[in-house]
Amino acid sequence: MGKSVKIRQVGREIEVAQERTILEAALAQGIAYPHGCRSGRCGSCKSRLIEGEVDLLPHTPFALTPEERNLGLILACRAQPKTDATVAWLGKDEERADHPVHAMQAQVTALDDATHDIKRVRIELESGLPLSFSAGQYAQLSFPGAPTRDYSMANQPGERELEFHIRRIPNGAASELVATRLAVGDKVTVRGPFGSAFLRHRHTGPILAIAGGSGMAPMKSIVDTALSHGFRQPIHFYFGVRQERDLYLVDHFQTLCERNPNLTFIPVLSQAEGSVGYRTGTVIQAIAEDLPDLDGWQTYMAGPPAMTDAAMPILLDSRLRQDDLHVDVFFTPETTVRPEQELEDVK
Repeated sequence: MGKSVKIRQVGREIEVAQERTILEAALAQGIAYPHGCRSGRCGSCKSRLIEGEVDLLPHTPFALTPEERNLGLILACRAQPKTDATVAWLGKDEERADHPVHAMQAQVTALDDATHDIKRVRIELESGLPLSFSAGQYAQLSFPGAPTRDYSMANQPGERELEFHIRRIPNGAASELVATRLAVGDKVTVRGPFGSAFLRHRHTGPILAIAGGSGMAPMKSIVDTALSHGFRQPIHFYFGVRQERDLYLVDHFQTLCERNPNLTFIPVLSQAEGSVGYRTGTVIQAIAEDLPDLDGWQTYMAGPPAMTDAAMPILLDSRLRQDDLHVDVFFTPETTVRPEQELEDVK
């Protein structure tokens, strides 16, 4: 039997089915609840449990410490109500991108290979209007014959075409279809936007953007949008991949650097073979060497769990405030998500 949960900021009560989390129920019912990873890793959905009791699924200490739990804080993405409850998410009003969630029909307008395993897909809504979203957010895409998957927008808000970077996962039901059978003109359902790892326009201090693999998509949206809106503060973008063949959009960002002296773009190869003209090692090592003091920085990060999990403690050790870290973790939604598992990158 489900439980009733009141969400203080929106003044609504929602029904949360048994074995569902508060966040799952809120998003399904059209509430733009702040969140990032949806897997108990990032802490973006941290909330105060005002009334009631919940069971908390496994999560990382970074996302919610035992001390915070004792103070009545929970993670909405890991909280399953045991009783009727009242919750309120933490953070300022700016932490919530207040765009209505819609389901819309669209069609594929362009396809090309970004790398050997990442397909760049462009779609346009049948209405002809742009999707209202904030740079860094994602949408749920449903291709005919494949399950629904979450993918981040790579384009800037306001553009008519939506751009997605879809990495091919071996035996992945959706990504295999995109890689082998999707064609221009095919129909697709788009539902969104979602996500709390979006560009904060009021921030005037330095910006650090970190992408791993197809995590390039939301970081491209964030960096392109910041520059087009006239951000003058330093912006450092680190792009981590395994080998040179995994790099893409390098020319795009090098051109942006030439036009915008406040932008620094640093590709980093973790498994470089032979002599290459790029930084080598892990992307997190490169950041730690270059930026030892992140106090006052706003940081956006998107990529697979192994990268984001390794980055979080190092960034915080560099004096980055937890409230200034916005994480989009790419994971496979088909199984129960446990923070200690190694998960696939599917966005």
